[in-house]
Amino acid sequence: MSCCDLAAAGQLGKAGIMASDCEPALNQAESRNPTLERYLGALREAKNDSEQFAALLLVTKAVKAGDIDAKTRRRIFDAVGFTFPNRLLTTKEAPDGCPDHVLRALGVALLACFCSDPELATHPQVLNKIPILSTFLTARGDPDDAARRSMIDDTYQCLTAVAGTPRGPRHLIAGGTVSALCQAYLGHGYGFDQALALLVGLLAAAETQCWKEAEPDLLAVLRGLSEDFQKAEDASKFELCQLLPLFLPPTTVPPECLRDLQAGLARILGSKLSSWQRNPALKLAARLAHACGSDWIPAGSSGSKFLALLVNLACVEVRLGLEETGTEVKEDVVTACYALMELGIQECTRCEQSLLKEPQKVQLVSIMKEAIGAVILYLQQVGPEKQKEPFVFASVRILGAWLAEETSSLRKEVCQLLPFLVRYAKTLYEEAEEANDLSQQVANLAISPTNPGPTWPGDALRLLLPGWCHLTVEDGPREILIKEGAPSLLCKYFLQQWELTSPGHDTSVLPDSVEIGLQTCCHIFLNLVVTAPGLIKRDACFTSLMNTLMTSLPALVQQQGRLLLAANVATLGLLMARLLSTSPALQGTPASRGFFGAAILFLSQSHVARATPGSDQAVLALSPDYEGIWADLQELWFLGMQAFTGCVPLLPWLAPAALRSRWPQELLQLLGSVSPNSVKPEMVAAYQGVLVELARANRLCREAMRLQAERRDWRLQQGLLYEPGEGSPTSDPLLPPALPQCVL
Repeated sequence: MSCCDLAAAGQLGKAGIMASDCEPALNQAESRNPTLERYLGALREAKNDSEQFAALLLVTKAVKAGDIDAKTRRRIFDAVGFTFPNRLLTTKEAPDGCPDHVLRALGVALLACFCSDPELATHPQVLNKIPILSTFLTARGDPDDAARRSMIDDTYQCLTAVAGTPRGPRHLIAGGTVSALCQAYLGHGYGFDQALALLVGLLAAAETQCWKEAEPDLLAVLRGLSEDFQKAEDASKFELCQLLPLFLPPTTVPPECLRDLQAGLARILGSKLSSWQRNPALKLAARLAHACGSDWIPAGSSGSKFLALLVNLACVEVRLGLEETGTEVKEDVVTACYALMELGIQECTRCEQSLLKEPQKVQLVSIMKEAIGAVILYLQQVGPEKQKEPFVFASVRILGAWLAEETSSLRKEVCQLLPFLVRYAKTLYEEAEEANDLSQQVANLAISPTNPGPTWPGDALRLLLPGWCHLTVEDGPREILIKEGAPSLLCKYFLQQWELTSPGHDTSVLPDSVEIGLQTCCHIFLNLVVTAPGLIKRDACFTSLMNTLMTSLPALVQQQGRLLLAANVATLGLLMARLLSTSPALQGTPASRGFFGAAILFLSQSHVARATPGSDQAVLALSPDYEGIWADLQELWFLGMQAFTGCVPLLPWLAPAALRSRWPQELLQLLGSVSPNSVKPEMVAAYQGVLVELARANRLCREAMRLQAERRDWRLQQGLLYEPGEGSPTSDPLLPPALPQCVL
């Protein structure tokens, strides 16, 4: 058989592929073309390759593209089978006068015909050809060879058909198709545009797996696309805006790509554009902001102007999208603009190394305030039927980001919206709890290039906690939150989130947002303890919270790297214990003793005596674990000392327990071993408060303090360590200034 005959036989694949748009009934096809039945019979009865070639040629001549349907294609497959195409794909010997790729081209054409049937596209005999087909995409040869081009087209047809099946992307990724597609695109040979289109589909379907299997090749494509984007002067730059978000890696974006992307976006957004041109650029910028924060924006005047422009455009788009009546909100664009507004909020509140100058910050805050006003107005109109929609969640997120930094402006509007926010957070919390899907409770809202599903459960409370922390300090908002049941909801949320950190859960895989959320909950509860103590006493949810704090702190203080959370739990528990001192749970029960023992451990380990070069006397210094986070810890520590002092007279068993822990003795020993000048006045006041109350509350504490002082050769002259009527306080210049004379 001649080379020309082989090429003609290969056209069977084209007929099958083109026929996907025309599906006449099988009996009609048979009645119109009885000759086809005879040729199919000959194809089935062929005894060798030559006879199969001849029969294929006859079938090709008997079939027109528009006259073949899926059932007829399936009958052709049944007649040919996979054995013949398999040999064609693997043979290295072509007939005399034919290029070596002709047989492979015919084999691919047959596969392309078969793959037009979705059932055959998932056949194991097709799937195991994926590695072979992938090699055809990067094979070298004459770019003008029609047969080679036909083979490449058929190869893409096969791979695209497989990608369209439910598990197809996974098979293609495992078969090395992603790397082959990247190399085909970068080579810019015939069909490279098809390679890019298929890459886009695979990334949209299985982004994580693609990057895991072919990160170097995908980064190379990203570099090429970024460079093209930076240089583009025609409409292609707008098309690239839509493609590039899909090629941003889940890890670090190469710096050269960031430079090219920023430069390209600066040129686009700095021009007068229509919405269809501007919106893809805003979405690309949002993806970069979500992935890199502000690191992709250069420092200096050009970077600050670009960022100001970016946030300004985003705010305008948000207002236009939410305030215009009678038009449908472009949710994907507005959500992208929310991400850019978040970037603006972060930069406006950054004190050091901010890209923005103060006048720019003032201007942007004013502009963002107007956009947030539009968000509040939109949320006021959200009905129960829309509360599960992703866009509502995104709107609550941006409002939460704003309230975390600014609650003084738009106060009236925020207060009016608080009932909705509490109900919304409660709805999402209860549904997530019923589904027992705790992993969703700590998920972050992603600016994704793919469309979310019909519902998007999210941890709305985590987004609102910082703002509520500020609002619970103010009388009006706090009363609304209490009236709407926010404290009870927060208690339930805290207990649920705490379960994620309890023994049996792998805390190493939890995002930081879980622990940060727990800390912020503690801050809200601290505000309520101070401003609404009656609520703590009467609401049963705080009794449950107190029980959890008591049982959890002993293990928490022993865990490395969780000192700040332990500080929050200890301080909150001490303040609540002062209000709930009559509770049976605090009357010397094992849980209460364990809690106060752990609280003493937290308070007592903050400072140590540290030797100083060239001096015989040590100084009072922070212990290593506390030193690095003291800026965040010190307020909690001082408040905890004050709260512990307040608990001593309310809980008669506490002073003896403190004595058994040897905290008073060790504290006196510490103060006696350091230079008096190294003890700051606020430390003196904190230690004085604890020692005075312990001495007042218990005779054994006074005796222990006296013995400790005598060991240091001190003389006790102050009356607070005597029973009433014993001795009289006098001044003694020999007392160490580190310990106030009102104590000793």
